[in-house]
Amino acid sequence: MIRTKYIFNETTQTYEPLKRSTPQRFFRVFLFLTGAIAIAVLIFVFSFTFFESPKEKIMERELAQYQLQFNIMGDRLEKMQSMLDQLATKDDNIYRIIFEAEPIPKSIRQAGFGGANRYAKLEGYENSELLKQTAKKLDKIASEIYVQSKSFDDVYKLARKKEKMLKSIPGIQPVKITDLKRISSYFGYRIDPIYKVKKFHSGVDFSSTLGAPVFATGDGVVKRIRHSNRGYGNTIEVNHGYGYRTFYAHLSKILVKKGQKVKRGSTIGLIGNTGKSTAPHLHYEIIKNNRKINPIYYFFNDLSPAQFDKMIQLSKIPNQSLD
Repeated sequence: MIRTKYIFNETTQTYEPLKRSTPQRFFRVFLFLTGAIAIAVLIFVFSFTFFESPKEKIMERELAQYQLQFNIMGDRLEKMQSMLDQLATKDDNIYRIIFEAEPIPKSIRQAGFGGANRYAKLEGYENSELLKQTAKKLDKIASEIYVQSKSFDDVYKLARKKEKMLKSIPGIQPVKITDLKRISSYFGYRIDPIYKVKKFHSGVDFSSTLGAPVFATGDGVVKRIRHSNRGYGNTIEVNHGYGYRTFYAHLSKILVKKGQKVKRGSTIGLIGNTGKSTAPHLHYEIIKNNRKINPIYYFFNDLSPAQFDKMIQLSKIPNQSLD
């Protein structure tokens, strides 16, 4: 409803409706329209600045999704890198030593990519650093996979040339995985279970069930057997050639004779508790060129890279032996 404005006429002494000229009316309409436009502009600017559009919300969700995918990819790359490191350790410390090949230098294993502008195309994005780090990880892993592949090719060629040697080298655990309760003591300084002093433990103790089978870990000839209730109890020593011998102790029963040929995996005795032993187990040693060495480096046919790495870590923890 339009409101009518009145003014007092002194001549007639009455109130009369105010009559505006056409210019005045146009001016009032102009002021009204200008104010409305100004308010509309302010509302638009405020909304654009402080509130996201539907398109922006979609883009933000997509960006968050990409960020999540990159993070997941980064975790997977880290796991792949860890597996490659384990393979490299096994390659240098086991395979190449066994086949008398030099370990691959770190400068070759971890060789980088040349060119300062290699990742320049990834500059200028909101997540440039994330993109560059992911690209660098991929390049590093690709390079290490190539080096490791070439190394395994070399080792394979050496193995083909030394097939008989490979069968003779101790390459499995002497106790079946299903019979093994735990590895109760590793190679190195351990607490003697009888005298309670720290002594050097020259093998690995496999805790198992009394009477479980014990296997030859490589092809060879039985060099020595011994029946005793002292020290290592009933023992077997196998000569594998190529400077390798293995020693099996605390057996309850010996199933081979001196001079007998044995194959890898053949049963040569049974788990026992003879001699200076506190529980049924097998004490197992590897001797290379008349020097006792850590047997866990020779379980390469039985363990995955992750299991091997875990065993290496466990072997560094001091504990008490069973003999």
